[in-house]
Amino acid sequence: MRPIIDVVISGWGSYIPIYRLPVEEVARIWGTSADHIKQELLIYEKSVAGIDEDVATIAVEAAKNSLKRSKINPNELGAVFVGTETKPYAVKPTGTIVAEAIGATPKILAADFEFACKAGTECLQCCIALVGSNMIKYGMAIGADVAEGAPADPLEYSAGSGGTAIIVGSKNYEKEPVALLEGSVSYVTDTPDFWRRPKESYPSHAEAFTGDPAYFRHTISAAKLLMEELGLRPSDFKYAIFHQPNGKFPLKAAKILGFTREQVEHGFIVPYIGNLYSGSSMTGFSAILDIAMPGDRILLVSYGSGAGSDAFSFIVQDGIITKRDNAPKVMDYIKKKRKIDYAIYCKIRGKI
Repeated sequence: MRPIIDVVISGWGSYIPIYRLPVEEVARIWGTSADHIKQELLIYEKSVAGIDEDVATIAVEAAKNSLKRSKINPNELGAVFVGTETKPYAVKPTGTIVAEAIGATPKILAADFEFACKAGTECLQCCIALVGSNMIKYGMAIGADVAEGAPADPLEYSAGSGGTAIIVGSKNYEKEPVALLEGSVSYVTDTPDFWRRPKESYPSHAEAFTGDPAYFRHTISAAKLLMEELGLRPSDFKYAIFHQPNGKFPLKAAKILGFTREQVEHGFIVPYIGNLYSGSSMTGFSAILDIAMPGDRILLVSYGSGAGSDAFSFIVQDGIITKRDNAPKVMDYIKKKRKIDYAIYCKIRGKI
């Protein structure tokens, strides 16, 4: 899929809460082996939203950081979309909260999107379509979650908190583009590997479906389709980012597709903050934009249970140099941390 008008990234920004829950703490409570979990999931600790944080506050912080980099007036935004599976209200949009908080209301389209962990890139696809058809000048796509797992569930080791906002605009208007979109594809089937029923506090997952035919089938198929449509090979990309539900899946997908460890390691953030769900692949992409140079080609592939993947190809532009230092980088947030024990984790996340 290619828009009629060239679409570029104008700004990007992330936010990750300061609290970290080490794998050892979860293992200590449930009598499991922390070393085994680290080897199986390649996760050492996860980020945890504070008692006064939720998807709305995380999305607002990420949005503000993206605006700092984009240098645009919030009133120039034509859409604010928030992708999440842990929205603070069952019936009330988070998009309106974010739009109001950043000063983008009232002439704006705002909405919440759902598609498990690819809700953020779903927002990105829609912003690209609106900008690429000249319906809006700029659009903001946000992927954010305060993901949780049931006590003793494997998700409790990996489900983290955080998010990323990406502003896209028309190349006709943007004077300092960060990256140019080459194209995108989506690959979707009805594969029930993960779900949460209404009024249930925690998600359920079909473990046998999690890898094949869920994650790997969709991630690999979307990446292959995109490269075929654009006539590209893995060696044409400087960086590649895949959804990170754990540490092993993205590395395995990259290897199957023919990407090297070096191409994926710079966006490999899951060991330090866990799986950010809707913000996972977008925050990995944000980490790459924090270090990428003009001319670099970047592959971004998301995955959402249920199931589907979005794949994008971007070429970094000169504007990234002047905008990069206008907001905190992903690694700044990763390094700024405060470890907590399991009891504090349960307290601030409302488990007790």
